[in-house]
Amino acid sequence: MGSRVTPDTLSAMKRRGEPIAMLTCYDYPTALQQEAADVDIIFIGDSVGINVLGYEGPQQVTMEDMIHHTRAVRRGVEKALLVSDMPYGSYATPDQAAQNALQLVEAGAEAVKLEGGLEVLGCVAAILAQGIPVIGHVGHTPQSREGGRAVFGDRADEALAVFESARALTDAGIIAIVLECIPERVAGIITKALSVPTIGIGSGRTCDGQVLVAPDMLGWNRTPYRFVKSYADLAAVTRKAFSDYVADVKTRQFPSDEHRFRIKGEELQKFKDLL
Repeated sequence: MGSRVTPDTLSAMKRRGEPIAMLTCYDYPTALQQEAADVDIIFIGDSVGINVLGYEGPQQVTMEDMIHHTRAVRRGVEKALLVSDMPYGSYATPDQAAQNALQLVEAGAEAVKLEGGLEVLGCVAAILAQGIPVIGHVGHTPQSREGGRAVFGDRADEALAVFESARALTDAGIIAIVLECIPERVAGIITKALSVPTIGIGSGRTCDGQVLVAPDMLGWNRTPYRFVKSYADLAAVTRKAFSDYVADVKTRQFPSDEHRFRIKGEELQKFKDLL
């Protein structure tokens, strides 16, 4: 990725069969690293609540939370498409959806994502009317999903509902759609049927792109999700660094001579005389 990623870039990637890489991001330092890695879509997800803010679930995330973290990530992003989540309760009506989407754009987002199918078409239309690109999200929808099943759409009626929602959202004008935790073959049918890119999470290999929660793939979380691949164990590395630091402080091995600043002898004597 050499130039800025735009909605048109995503469309072109789908046409030529180039996979789209998307990751969650909640802060400036991580944004810098994702930019350097050429992530296509950097996404401030409402997963910030569980992974950074210590909330019990996404329903606790507020617009203020999303605005704050969007601003932080924006400072580190130059090339990737920056997308912010619409948090729970922020798009109960079309007018509310449009107003809150504008706030996220003012904070630095270039597009917004919201969950739901046919029931959010009015909100999607209201946001698009403001000139703000929208990414959809169907299948498993964490803000509203109830029950313990790990997959959604493995029953024919559910698969049809996901398909119809994805098609309706595409017809409404979204630029891409997240397919979460649906069977791979269902995701493949939807991907082929849609003109916009599909971004899978737990939906197999047939989507146009993939998204993961960064703390999961970095090993910060001991996640139970089978669709997460761990690329590092930063929790272990960080824990060891903290432990080593504590041990060095307790044994007075840190700071050592190399970590100190010096003062000339005559200046020290003047200081003592002033005292």
